[in-house]
Amino acid sequence: MLSTLLTDFRIIFERDPAARSWLEVLFCYPGLQALLLYRLAHRLYSINIPFIPRLISHIARFLTGIEIHPGAAIGKGVFIDHGMGVVIGETAIIGNYSLIYQGVTLGGTGKECGKRHPTIGENVVVGAGAKVLGNIQLGNNVRIGAGSVVLRDVPADCTVVGVPGRIVHRAGIRVDPLEHGSLPDAEAQVIRLLVDRIEQLEQQVQQMQPVPSALKMSHAANAQFLIDKATSREHRISCGIQDRVIEEFLDGSGI
Repeated sequence: MLSTLLTDFRIIFERDPAARSWLEVLFCYPGLQALLLYRLAHRLYSINIPFIPRLISHIARFLTGIEIHPGAAIGKGVFIDHGMGVVIGETAIIGNYSLIYQGVTLGGTGKECGKRHPTIGENVVVGAGAKVLGNIQLGNNVRIGAGSVVLRDVPADCTVVGVPGRIVHRAGIRVDPLEHGSLPDAEAQVIRLLVDRIEQLEQQVQQMQPVPSALKMSHAANAQFLIDKATSREHRISCGIQDRVIEEFLDGSGI
């Protein structure tokens, strides 16, 4: 227990450049205060003491703006940054060294009994205002972009953005936990591809306009015809790649 509390305390200095002193962290960081009260409530909850754990949780919510059900399972080194509006449900599980920003909800999708809240892996980052709902699994090292809504399982080492959340792959690029501005914009990418497709179709329509029969194709026109044919082949290949990106977006890219 003491080792876990020390890890919760130290991780703040690693994750937050604004942390200046241990006194400031202890008295001015609601995320740490909420975790301290949660761990007390969770210990009492685990030995089936009634009422008191929920009362402690309610007091913590009043003092910090962070609501953590005492039945949730939270690993060591979890950092709740700022934390106002964070809600963590009864059967939620959060792995070690995860980072949670303000306004995050780890909630359920109905009134079913049993496991009804998300399971979060280790080193997961959940951006501000994100909602992770239902009995779903998020693998290790997952990044959830700010404002995203995640409703399905996410494999390890993926980045999820959008509403509903969609996986976007960042091959060869590691996104720092605090660099939410580096997350890709899947919606903007697909819109750009669709606009490019419209422009290409307009060019094709213009090329298909009838040519007067009196004009004969010269050698220069023949050369241009071959160039256009080669360009059209490259265009078809490009369209195939674009189609795949658009289809993945519409299908949710696994999410």
